[in-house]
Amino acid sequence: MFVGRERELETLDIRYRSGKFEFIVIYGRRRVGKTALINHFIRGKKAIYFMGVESNDRQNLENFSKNILEFGTGIQAETAFVSFQAALEYVFKLAEKERLILAIDEYPYVARASKSLASTLQLLIDRYKDSSKLMLILCGSSMSYMEDHVLAYKAPLYGRRTAQMKILPFDFADTCRCFRNFSAEDKALVYGIVGGTPQYLLQMDDRLSIGDNIRNTFLNPASSLYEEPENLLKQEVREPALYNAVITAIATGSSRMSEIAGRVGEDTSVCTAYLKNLAALGLVRKETPYGEKASRKSVYVIDDNMFRFWYRFVPENSSVIARGAADLAYGRIEPFLADYMGKVFEEICKQYLWGLLLEGGSPVAFRELGRWWGTDPSTRNQEEIDIMGEQDKNTALFGECKWTAGKVDTGVLETLANRSRLFHYQNVHLYLFGKSGFTKGCMERAEEMGNVSLVTYSDIVKTLLRKSSCPECVASPVMKI
Repeated sequence: MFVGRERELETLDIRYRSGKFEFIVIYGRRRVGKTALINHFIRGKKAIYFMGVESNDRQNLENFSKNILEFGTGIQAETAFVSFQAALEYVFKLAEKERLILAIDEYPYVARASKSLASTLQLLIDRYKDSSKLMLILCGSSMSYMEDHVLAYKAPLYGRRTAQMKILPFDFADTCRCFRNFSAEDKALVYGIVGGTPQYLLQMDDRLSIGDNIRNTFLNPASSLYEEPENLLKQEVREPALYNAVITAIATGSSRMSEIAGRVGEDTSVCTAYLKNLAALGLVRKETPYGEKASRKSVYVIDDNMFRFWYRFVPENSSVIARGAADLAYGRIEPFLADYMGKVFEEICKQYLWGLLLEGGSPVAFRELGRWWGTDPSTRNQEEIDIMGEQDKNTALFGECKWTAGKVDTGVLETLANRSRLFHYQNVHLYLFGKSGFTKGCMERAEEMGNVSLVTYSDIVKTLLRKSSCPECVASPVMKI
């Protein structure tokens, strides 16, 4: 069954029901589920679906013609339109009397081979938009191409679209809905290991342990995930080796620009350009202490869990993995999983807080959430706050996240309270998130303070899944992408 994407489907349905010409742009990283979304949406509707191939203009035109003629006659035809303009004009005319969807998937492949395609679409849209009931969908995995040649101000198709969607990986709640048999803790681990990309989630088997899943995928040279990061970089960038070095530097602890440049052996100006491209692909994120727009303290982090896990553990064990010693490699990884999951748990906690805010249950109406780090002026010690969100100059929340086997004690709460006093908010609410719960002393102290919420990981899972718009999907291990 199909999981998630309720908002995207609702947007498409609204545009479909308008009855007038619509032009929707859908884009996002590879493996994120764009094609599955389109196929699910057009099911049961009159639609022509065409997927471009990385070939020449003639091959794509022949394939496009076959899709059009098969729709019109129900039989496969060997003839082809003389041009894309003739083919598209035929489709526009088909849609003059009834609603029709034309979905062109992997549009960049077609447009790169047919240089005039964008201008042709511009011409036909302007000519037929007032008389045609066509719903045109252009979809692409090349983020830079879609943004620069379809959505950008100088692009021929600028101003013609009626909606656009950037398809992102699943959040934690939707990831949980993909599995029936994993325990609550295992669902967090899966999210930390492969993130929310549907194609990667399909590689996980909830009938097996997390350890076996890691052995079968990341530690198995025959698995598609074993070489996935490097293969994806080869598809997206021109110099994958240098991009690979940049990501490796970040994954192994070089987070500041100067550190990354030093590890890679390039000037900071060169690394800046590569990091910008990685950020556009959704693989790397620049992080600045909360409340600071520009800071020398800014760091770079890997923004995709699968990439973060792969670069953290696979390269350093590649020689062992290549010799088929998956058990030995996993034995080296397992002791570090709890520490690795710390940042993942922070992200899950942020998603929980956003859910509370959107449901009207947050004590602080924050505008953004982020992490803060800096110096305590009184002690000159470096301090860090996992989560911080400001409502206004007088009100803010602060959070600490602990993915540990033991219960969180009073000392962690007192430390968070002290760090919150580094700022001058009159109204402060503290959130303490604990994987395994809290000690009796911590709960008693939280009650005394009166401005503290203690949230277990179990509470988070129950809350996120309760708010899911499709609770029955939680029990389904079957997922289309």
